[in-house]
Amino acid sequence: MSSRWPLSLTLGYAAIALFMTGDGFELTFLSVHLVGLGYSPVDAALTFSVYGFIAAIAAWSSGVISEMFGARRIMIIGGTSWLVLQAVFLGFVIDAGSLPLILLVYGIRAAAYPLFIYSFVVLIAQTVDKSRLATAMGWYWAAYSLGIGVLGTYLPSWIIPVVGERATLWMALPWVAAGVLFCLWSDRSGRSAGVSVAAPETLSRGDRWRELARGATILVENRQILVIALVRVICNLTLFGFPVVMPLYLTTDSYDAVGSFSLAQWMQLWGLMFAVTLVTNVVWGRIGDKAGWMRQMRWFGCIGCAVATLAFYYVPQWFGPDMIMMSAAAVLLGITVSAFVPMGAVFPSLAPEHTGAAISAHNLAAGVCTFLGPAIAALLLPTLGIGGVCWAFAVLYVIGAGLTYFVRPPQPGFDERGHRIPARTEVLAA
Repeated sequence: MSSRWPLSLTLGYAAIALFMTGDGFELTFLSVHLVGLGYSPVDAALTFSVYGFIAAIAAWSSGVISEMFGARRIMIIGGTSWLVLQAVFLGFVIDAGSLPLILLVYGIRAAAYPLFIYSFVVLIAQTVDKSRLATAMGWYWAAYSLGIGVLGTYLPSWIIPVVGERATLWMALPWVAAGVLFCLWSDRSGRSAGVSVAAPETLSRGDRWRELARGATILVENRQILVIALVRVICNLTLFGFPVVMPLYLTTDSYDAVGSFSLAQWMQLWGLMFAVTLVTNVVWGRIGDKAGWMRQMRWFGCIGCAVATLAFYYVPQWFGPDMIMMSAAAVLLGITVSAFVPMGAVFPSLAPEHTGAAISAHNLAAGVCTFLGPAIAALLLPTLGIGGVCWAFAVLYVIGAGLTYFVRPPQPGFDERGHRIPARTEVLAA
């Protein structure tokens, strides 16, 4: 493990940003595109739900798989699979008029992106000195957000008016292909520099599979891990639920939609939200260390996201097609959703004797979130409309705030109730 910052790691960050740019192209408008092809909004929500379910399983297992077979090898397999399945999806499946076929192919493709991005997390752990690991992970999430949230949102908003939605979907392939090429380039760079990324020898293959299984069983064995996993599922509901319902709400007349914004405007709002997180991810990380992880996630994360979620629904009704007010709602959501950045530190701190299992539980919860957000939309849209979906998200955020009172991670400088321990001062007698 090297104390210096290898070129291969920098190229890997570029690979993540490029890959997630292509992967994010469809996020903000695929639901509208499917509805335009004759599928119902519920069909679109179900498509995203199946995608999220498969992605959850892949996210849970990706760490152990990459350690067993090599992180870069799994990244390349994941990226290549994405390209092949996307070509099949766009070239043959999406116009076949078969929802089961869409669910099958798009669902299988869902396994590709966790294999690519989470294998790189393993590569970071194998390459970077522990003293710089937090910094390295910060750059990882910055690259991720830059790809899926900023470039992956703004570029389609500019391209769709020129070439249309279907051609824009095809244009995602060169970005993902570039990410795979950068991964190959980083592999060669690492080998030429003599950077070792071998899997740890301390665990046998069987032990690693058992540790993977513990990533699920630890939810039963450790109550606090279970509770924080529920909060982890809740914390990003809007990030995966809004791309299903908000394009319908803002740009169409489906259900209780306002239909007063263009698709490009919606995409620019979503891109603005992610652009905000590029800064606030770093800021909230520092604040959490000083003010307390759980307190920050409770009030600014859970309660803040509840307010921001409802703002997205009510601002267009109160102010009409006002991009300034909607931009304010997007900024608020970006600020509040990034307040959950201490989550990655909470899981391993609650199970220091089983850090790998705790991280697997975190990945599993993160994956379930990608499934649950669209699933809630699919379940509630026919009866409660888009407003009901937004209120369901808001209520779940409030429930998440309550759950945080039952989680007491051993944070340095804080007692078990999350109160900061005053610094001791010595009083010198005169």
